[in-house]
Amino acid sequence: MSFSKTGFVIFPAVWLAALSASPMAAQDQSVNAGVYTDAQATRGADTYNKECASCHGAGLEGDGFAPALSGTEFLSNWNGTTLGDLFDRIRISMPPGGPTAVPAEAKADIVAHLLKSNKFPAGTTEIGKDLEPLKQIKFELPK
Repeated sequence: MSFSKTGFVIFPAVWLAALSASPMAAQDQSVNAGVYTDAQATRGADTYNKECASCHGAGLEGDGFAPALSGTEFLSNWNGTTLGDLFDRIRISMPPGGPTAVPAEAKADIVAHLLKSNKFPAGTTEIGKDLEPLKQIKFELPK
């Protein structure tokens, strides 16, 4: 145990926990690590069907104008980026006629649906709507 300049006690365990939660540790996270829940993907499928399927197809196959949101081309286009890049693209540009029509929380659910549809594993934590933590999650091909 030690004292800070303000006289507060700093416990070593707290200090070590803060170090282990550093951004450097988060940068090692990948979409292959289970970054969404099944419940979130289910909500996302419902929202996708209401808000996105008319352009991107019920099976995420795209229609020639709107790109596919599953399959080899989709995965190749996003490989090497971050989950934050994908979320931000959807957040600021979808749907094309009114990006604010779908709340950010619902868009996070849609991203979970896209991950599940592309065979990424589910986990125990939901994707959030805050961009910075999502920028720390690498988008990599499914393993």
